[in-house]
Formats: sequence, C-alpha cells, structure tokens
Amino acid sequence: MITDEIDRTRCSVAGTLAVVGEKWSLLVLREAFLGVRRFADLQHNLDVSRAVLTDRLNTLVDQGVLTRVPYHAEGQRQRHEYRLTQKGLDLYPTLVAMMEWGDRYVADARGSALTLQHRDCGGEVHLALTCEDGHRLGGPREVRPVALPAAAR
Repeated sequence: MITDEIDRTRCSVAGTLAVVGEKWSLLVLREAFLGVRRFADLQHNLDVSRAVLTDRLNTLVDQGVLTRVPYHAEGQRQRHEYRLTQKGLDLYPTLVAMMEWGDRYVADARGSALTLQHRDCGGEVHLALTCEDGHRLGGPREVRPVALPAAAR
C-alpha cells in the first residue's frame, strides 16, 4: 500500500500548513488577493487584534509569501504595504478551491458573497483538476498516488 511507503515528515501538505495553515493567515491572503495592502485596512476588514495581525504578517513576510514595501502618506510617518510575492500569488488556486468548497457547503441561504470573473470575457472562474496531458479529472477517484524516491522512508 502506498501509504506505508511515504515518509510523512516530508509531507508537502504539512509544510504548506506550517506556512499558511492558520485562519488569520488565510484571511490575510484573501484580503491581499482582493487588493488590500495596508495594515490599518487589513485590521479593519478582518476585525483582528493588532498583535495577531502583526504576527501573521511577519510570518507571511518571513516565509516569502508577502513582501513589505514602504510608503509615506503626506504628513505621516513611513509605513508599509504588504504585497503578494510570486510565492504568494501561487497560493491563489488554493484560496479559490477553499472559496468554491465554502460556496458549496457552508454558504447561507442567500448564497455566495463573491464570484470570480475572467477579466477578458466576464465568464465565471472555476478551479479544475487536470493532468499534464490536459485531461480534466472528475475527482480523487481518478487519481493514483505514486511515491517518489525522495519520499521513501
């Protein structure tokens, strides 16, 4: 059985969760993808304490998911904006998958609060699982896990 062959200490899911697997980290990323960059705006939108937000932003910056960019509003001291790096942008499909799951299973009777549309044509965006040959997969029953040499115990 494949599960007996895998060294779980090298699990990519666990590694990802160590970086972004906390509620506030994911919500900070949601806000970043919605274009929110400034600490005060993040704190207001998330209704989170300064200490928790500071900790999550520091972690995301330290992990290279966000970058801290200085800005200076007229008459005020220098502050920082938080912008997604390429590493952060690569998390977009993860948040889209979570959004679609939430729309399907936890949205209230009023439905979803947000939809995603393709900028060019206006079509609704959906996440799709495909193989490298372009076949669209219907779900996990169409996937076979294969242990790689690096995963051996």
